[in-house]
Amino acid sequence: MARLLIIEDHPLFREALENAIRVTLPDAELSEATSIDMAADRLSSAPGFDLILLDLSIPGTSGLSGLLRIRKTAPRTPVLVVSAHQDPKLVAHVLSLGVAGYISKSTSKEQLADAIRGVLRGDVHVQGSALSPASARRVRLPARDLLKRLHELTPQQLRVLDMIRCGLQNKQIAYELAICETTVKVHVSEILRKLQVMSRTKAIIEMERIDFVNLIGETRSRAPVHARGNDTERS
Repeated sequence: MARLLIIEDHPLFREALENAIRVTLPDAELSEATSIDMAADRLSSAPGFDLILLDLSIPGTSGLSGLLRIRKTAPRTPVLVVSAHQDPKLVAHVLSLGVAGYISKSTSKEQLADAIRGVLRGDVHVQGSALSPASARRVRLPARDLLKRLHELTPQQLRVLDMIRCGLQNKQIAYELAICETTVKVHVSEILRKLQVMSRTKAIIEMERIDFVNLIGETRSRAPVHARGNDTERS
């Protein structure tokens, strides 16, 4: 009996995913998570899932950091991304992280069922000719080196990095993670070293390169999170 984890915060779409899964795997054991933290806990406490279905825009994460945390927590479990974002550049970045498939939220139940069957067989499924693996590989990946460096972070370091990006300081991060502030400082120092940056602000700027709006070439005004920390603060 296949075990699948659905990481999706929207109840209606979560139900649609479950219905699509039942079409192809009526006896599957389904688990749900409405945040990356919840999903990471599920994957750590009950390993052995056969497939993870992930919405990229899950709360508590930004850009591709949620996907990175899931891949680090369960590196051997195939991930099928189900997303409203369909820009080839974004798809190319996601594929470079080793996902097993990428499909649109607007797809039919039958197409989604086909994608699930294909991924469970070991195929890489990318919906539509414009988003095929071949076309995605032709897209230039300016952040490829950054993604490689992010791969070196542990799941806990990725979580700390998300909190840094949200503007939290060490004391707040320690409280949220129930760890001591000294441990947070060690994590921050390691994050800066692995990302090859000199400050928290530079780390935030680097992460901006793999945010959805930047990957698909849009522009937007962002809250001044950089102002919350001192650019000279290393840890």
